Amino acid sequence: MATIAAREQAEPQALSGASWRALVASFLGWLFDGYETYALILVAPVALRQLLSPDQLASLPIYIGGLLAVTLVGWATGGIIAGVLADYIGRKRVLMLSILWYALFTGLTAFATSYVGFVILRFLTGLGLGAEWGPGTAILGESWPSRSRGRAASVLQSAFAMGLVLASGVWLYVAPSGQSAWRYMFLIGVLPALSVLWIRTSVRDPDLWIAARERRQLARRRVASGHTLSPDDHAVGGFTVKQILSAPDLRRRLLLLLVLSLSTVVPWWAVSTWIPFYAGQIGAKGGSNAQHWVALAGLYYNLGGIFGFLVFGVLADTWGRKPTMMLYYVGALVLVLVLFRAVQDPSIFLVVAAANGFFTAGQFAWMPVYLPELFPTAVRGSAISLVFDVTRYVAAAGPLLAGWLIVNLGGVNAAASIIGLVYILGVIVTPFAAPETKGRPLPT
Repeated sequence: MATIAAREQAEPQALSGASWRALVASFLGWLFDGYETYALILVAPVALRQLLSPDQLASLPIYIGGLLAVTLVGWATGGIIAGVLADYIGRKRVLMLSILWYALFTGLTAFATSYVGFVILRFLTGLGLGAEWGPGTAILGESWPSRSRGRAASVLQSAFAMGLVLASGVWLYVAPSGQSAWRYMFLIGVLPALSVLWIRTSVRDPDLWIAARERRQLARRRVASGHTLSPDDHAVGGFTVKQILSAPDLRRRLLLLLVLSLSTVVPWWAVSTWIPFYAGQIGAKGGSNAQHWVALAGLYYNLGGIFGFLVFGVLADTWGRKPTMMLYYVGALVLVLVLFRAVQDPSIFLVVAAANGFFTAGQFAWMPVYLPELFPTAVRGSAISLVFDVTRYVAAAGPLLAGWLIVNLGGVNAAASIIGLVYILGVIVTPFAAPETKGRPLPT
């Protein structure tokens, strides 16, 4: 038991090949998540004009919102299940299963022939998309030393934006290929399955998780043999979610972090996902090709997001997690109002969209940077996935609400300005959510 306890506290003190392989594996999974997510956002207007009847097209934003909403419900469900499984059967195994799952159903989406079929496939794809983040973040956090963990985690989170950029770039070339262009985008999404071959042979579960698993198994053997258990044995032997909710400190921390997650996730899905759509409207007013501006807006926004992710990690490791979070929440609040209220020239819109992406997409980096440092190893996968994914059930209503507001208020700008005020929650809650963890070892 003493050996297991020592291994549980043996956080990596130096970078190793295992550290870099953990980063590459989680990076690839999140990159493909980003591609698949943004492929839907880019192609939805085109696809639905083929799948909906003429009388339904008057409510196109609502139908687009429905696709985003059902994806989020699938994402939340898959993410929570995968986070718990990652604590029990391993980070690596769940990471591989998640990639295979969403690659399969992304490819099948290319063959959708009705809106209902499209929605069902989006839910199934969402299960796999949500399942990737928890085990990927956990395996990285447990494989990197504390002094550089923030920067590594921000590189990981930047993979999502790089996937969004990849989708935007692919769409620039695929969009002119005809009515089946949107189907080609989803067929390309099958390729991530190939990465599983490398992950299977090159990546291993962190020593921290292996020690926590052995401790859980030992506690269960003691229960089976009728031995008297210590409070620690009772805790580690129980269901992970129950462990989190039954510990007052962890429960309070979880609830406050859920509010922070809400203030990051809801505006992104209900506001930022409409930026390409809005850019197309602005470009069309000037007589330009709408799809050209849609693709460019996605590209500029996500390039800004990549820069925002990387800068977040540097600031978090040098300045602190919480001050950096405050900066990003304030910046997101301001840039949403500027983008949707003060800009009508399409060229200027692209520049402001990049600045908006720096803060609204870049702020997601707080989750892989901060969350693994707030929960013990035995429940880390479950806890970080709960924070990251539960709010997606609420966020699922965001695109629907935004679609309804767009239709009833007469434009994207009014809806985005209203929902964007949710960033105020992040500004208010960040100082109280959890302790500063810069430079501290992972809790055991």
